[in-house]
Amino acid sequence: MLYYLAQFLTPYMSVFNVFTYHTVRAGAAALTGFLFCLLIGPYVIKRLRILKIGQHIKKDYVADLHALHKGKSGTPTMGGVMIIASTLFSLLLWSTLVNRLLLIVTGVLCMLGLVGFIDDFIKLKRKHNDGLSARAKMAGQIVTGLALGLILYFFPITIGSSYINTDHVLDWPGLSNEFRAHAADPTASPVKRVWDRLSPTLQRRILSTPTDGSVDKKSRTLLIEELNAVIEERDLSNATLIAEMPASQDMARFLGKGVANLTGRELTQFNRLVLEHVFAGYIAHGGRNLHTRVEIPGFKGVTIPLGPFYILFIMFIIVAMSNAVNITDGLDGLAAGVSVISLLAYTGIAYVVSRVDWSDYLYLVYVPEASELTVFGAAMIGTGLGFLWFNAHPAEVFMGDTGSLALGGAIGAMAVLTKQELLLPIVAGLFVLEILSVTIQVASFKTTGKRVFRMAPLHHHFELKGWSETKITIRFWIIAILFALMSLGTLKLR
Repeated sequence: MLYYLAQFLTPYMSVFNVFTYHTVRAGAAALTGFLFCLLIGPYVIKRLRILKIGQHIKKDYVADLHALHKGKSGTPTMGGVMIIASTLFSLLLWSTLVNRLLLIVTGVLCMLGLVGFIDDFIKLKRKHNDGLSARAKMAGQIVTGLALGLILYFFPITIGSSYINTDHVLDWPGLSNEFRAHAADPTASPVKRVWDRLSPTLQRRILSTPTDGSVDKKSRTLLIEELNAVIEERDLSNATLIAEMPASQDMARFLGKGVANLTGRELTQFNRLVLEHVFAGYIAHGGRNLHTRVEIPGFKGVTIPLGPFYILFIMFIIVAMSNAVNITDGLDGLAAGVSVISLLAYTGIAYVVSRVDWSDYLYLVYVPEASELTVFGAAMIGTGLGFLWFNAHPAEVFMGDTGSLALGGAIGAMAVLTKQELLLPIVAGLFVLEILSVTIQVASFKTTGKRVFRMAPLHHHFELKGWSETKITIRFWIIAILFALMSLGTLKLR
């Protein structure tokens, strides 16, 4: 909302233009989310106490653990509504509201928050720890993941084979000389058609480039940006140029449909093929279906093609992450703190992949719409810290499944929408350790009849070993920070 107000006021007072920058709005969103959560926190906690929405502690599971946690009985739960409400309020003020990726990740947050809310509500109504059945809760998570997978499969977010990255240009001096040779061409040659679409500023920079020298970085960035704009134009090609194009399955499909009838995505793919033909030897042949490929961290340009199975892969990520955060939510401040750390890492990654220059330098997939994910991530970080204010030991409120499922879904969605899916086990390494401890414990007990840990998940193991709750939480935060730093380090490792 304030973004549009700033756009309206900028012509009258240029100082307001600063509020259109997504970095500034991200910082403001974080501060707003934090302050709003602090503001509504006491009221929400008071209302939850009046409604007697308190946590019930099981007595029939592990006696030692019950002795440690019995003092928490009656502590208000369902505090996840504070996280969701504060995030939505912050985004309403500082986001552009119409960004596709922002709407998608917010939808995931709200859908899983609703699943968790229903689970918490049933628990509290029954005054028991059994809420939704495991099947019903899993169904809600699967539906959310499936919806996200279908959206990203049929409406890709990555430029992939369509647009051009700096790395796709094979010969910068040659490309520059090709433009220079046709700049004054009286005929409408294919190169001249592209040249005429470039801005006067870029044309002057290209004409002033030495014939035997390299193209400077600024000119490269401008040329990539403008070529990617040209790729979106429907009248880039003509009948003569199309007749010269080499036959291929892609060309046959596009021409059979007719250029005038191509969708936006199909048009950019078609025009990319045109540019590859016009500048053969200068622009590399782009790989296809990048939106269904998963990038392997640490390797330059190495991806795993999943095709339609990418939908199932996304569904697995959403289900796994929402369950991982839910399992980790067992100590005061643990899940909230680790979630903030993971979101901080993915917020930084979102900023990097939203910039063509940085993503190109680090050989990451460029996601042009990811800039608003920076605002979303910052809002979640501020909100998470605001909730942690009340959730720190001894907790005044618990997030419940309302918060844990929503946070897990948000982290998983950030991983998917930044096209850094396989980085998730590192970014969220602490959550992975927690869910692995449960898997190992169950597998060991079923196969050998013995338990590896005193209790799973892992934080309860250390609790039963005598570690204080605060010590476990802080040490797990430290581990989470180390994982996040490792994940950011892999961005340069190519």
